[in-house]
Amino acid sequence: MPAVTVDNPLTLPRVAAPADAKPRPVLAVATAPSGFEGEGFPVRRAFAGIDYKHLDPFIMMDQMGEVDYQPGEPKGTPWHPHRGFETVTYIIDGIFDHHDSNGGGGTITNGDTQWMTAGSGLLHIEAPPEHLVVSGGLFHGLQLWVNLPAKDKMMAPRYQDIRGGNVQLLTSPDGGALLRVIAGELDGHSGPGITHTPISMIHATLAPGAEINLPWREDFNGLAYVLAGKGTVGAERRPIHLGQTAVFGSGSSLTVRADEKQDSHTPDLEVVLLGGRPIREPMAHYGPFVMNNRAELQQAFEDFQKGRLGTIPAVHGMSEGGM
Repeated sequence: MPAVTVDNPLTLPRVAAPADAKPRPVLAVATAPSGFEGEGFPVRRAFAGIDYKHLDPFIMMDQMGEVDYQPGEPKGTPWHPHRGFETVTYIIDGIFDHHDSNGGGGTITNGDTQWMTAGSGLLHIEAPPEHLVVSGGLFHGLQLWVNLPAKDKMMAPRYQDIRGGNVQLLTSPDGGALLRVIAGELDGHSGPGITHTPISMIHATLAPGAEINLPWREDFNGLAYVLAGKGTVGAERRPIHLGQTAVFGSGSSLTVRADEKQDSHTPDLEVVLLGGRPIREPMAHYGPFVMNNRAELQQAFEDFQKGRLGTIPAVHGMSEGGM
């Protein structure tokens, strides 16, 4: 799991919650069901079964892979529309190309993030490059959906390509954890992602036995999803492992600990930490559209069917598809 690493974490700024911080209790631990997306690549639905009141402003998150494709096997998603939210695609291992009906896009690889604000709407495609389809190889990543407030749902679409080398790197006081701040801020250290809805997104790697106790904004919710390995969450040390999401209650600090023993395939605990300020607006979500009410959903479908969200560039030679 390369993402972005350093030889000596102790050269990085160190973060820890103050002694008087109020620990966030663990309200629940949910296990993600497995499924398939797009043309058939495997995913874990990280937020399935979690009450939206604990997720807001996050809508859904899929762990894509980890899968080692044979030649000819790599898959992506066909052309599909989006409106009303932001998609965040974080590639840990592998390569993904993305293109949209506005002519935007690019290639993201180990440790890169593609942040797409769909806003008023566009058509989008994500797929492995042709050379990866031919050769096969490892693929692993995340896609997170972040809601937009009503005032921003019809804004012009926008892209941010966040290269892995630009993320803010931090560590714990003993150097046992590597913290990659992709968006938002942690203890005054800001990541490169620019968000409309205030959030924090952090990929943490904890060595066996290491613990992080991080300051966490009290007006944010708190979630931890395990990409690999096993450990505990909260001061109460509730067990958690690959494919599980911890939901934290209120407080001003968040604790995650890696078990002393990990398996040979996964030497460390890999976890994504998410926090955001709840929007607290009505949400109407169906397929690739996230709006505030049913009438707006119906308008989104009508606009898509009438071609108002754009047209597929002829150069790609692919037919329309949906999620």
